Amino acid sequence: MKQIIISFLILSYIILLVGCGQEEASSGLEIASDVEFGEEDYKKVVSPSNALGFDVLSKVEGNADGNVFISPTSLFMVLAMVYNGADGNTKEEMEKVMHVEGIDVNEINQANASLLTMLNNASNQVQLNIANAIWLNKEYHFEDLFSQSTRDYFNAEIEEIDMDDPSAPQIINDWVENATNKKIKNMVDNPLTPNLVSLLINAVHFKGGWTDEFDKKLTKDQPFYLEDGSTKEVALMSLQKSFAYLDNDDFQAISLPYGENEEMSMKVFLPKESVSLTEFKSMLTVKNWNNWINEFQYEDGTIKLPRFQIEYDVLLNDKLKELGMPSAFDVKSVNFSNMIKEDELIWISYIKQKTFLEVNEKGAEAAAATSVGMTDGAAPPSNQPFVMEVNRPFFIAITDEATGTILFMGSVFNPS
Repeated sequence: MKQIIISFLILSYIILLVGCGQEEASSGLEIASDVEFGEEDYKKVVSPSNALGFDVLSKVEGNADGNVFISPTSLFMVLAMVYNGADGNTKEEMEKVMHVEGIDVNEINQANASLLTMLNNASNQVQLNIANAIWLNKEYHFEDLFSQSTRDYFNAEIEEIDMDDPSAPQIINDWVENATNKKIKNMVDNPLTPNLVSLLINAVHFKGGWTDEFDKKLTKDQPFYLEDGSTKEVALMSLQKSFAYLDNDDFQAISLPYGENEEMSMKVFLPKESVSLTEFKSMLTVKNWNNWINEFQYEDGTIKLPRFQIEYDVLLNDKLKELGMPSAFDVKSVNFSNMIKEDELIWISYIKQKTFLEVNEKGAEAAAATSVGMTDGAAPPSNQPFVMEVNRPFFIAITDEATGTILFMGSVFNPS
């Protein structure tokens, strides 16, 4: 049996909205009218997607500044497409890592279609687009059910391509640039991986303007206290109003909404001085997260948040093996027999994610949210306006308010 490599790439990208107007959102979130799924099917995958994000966040290393920024939604969605081609032990491992045990693959597909539809709520200030593409070596053929499922439920563009053609990498990189507003370049190398059968890419592109912009006149350089005890000067933005807010023994958290309708938000969690960001991250579970979100209450106060930018990329092979799906990367035990018609052995060569985030006075992605180890019941609101000065390492999550989906999450040890 000939051994052939199949590679899956995951791409995620985020950028703030600068200025008022923006182009109309593309149709990447619009599922065809003849595809059947329930309006609330998305609920079956929101918690699994969020849980996968918390799992991966606990495993990955930071960039040169120690910062991490990932997209759970992007990773879960591309794994869900791959899951359609898995069988046997590989399928069992993937469903455990994706937290979808007991959910039929067709239910997962319908839930993803439902989620895409729910996320299709672009407004004048908030734009979100998710695009999926699959390139197939022209010498091979997908199983009919795999092709139909990925097209119908994920809006995946499936294109045959000559993987040995010198122009192939440029075709793929051009698609990525177009899907990310030209912010992510050179996603794949030239030449492509030898013996490549297929390449799957998911791109998440978000533009959002704050519901209430920060006043640039109030932004001031102030000390930011790094974990090693040193300090650096950062630009701290300032905004005073009524926020959804949470304060407990472990952290302060705030929700900063985007758009007129506040359809999305950035949640920012600032661990107390006695709690490290690493300790806080160990408390990030779906159960704790849901409890924290339900305990936010509106209070008057002031948020001081760094203006910063993060670029991050990570190879996820080893992290996903550690979480429990080693066979997908192992030629001796892999089973993707439901993906291609040819009787060839295929496995995952690599899974890669690249992200970009910029936060400033006009827009950004961050949300006040959660803390480490919270007790049952929220602290009673105080009579005094709160002050939340984000001047030490913090956690952020960009969420869709209607579904509870965490689109992006990250830990910021050193804003730059």
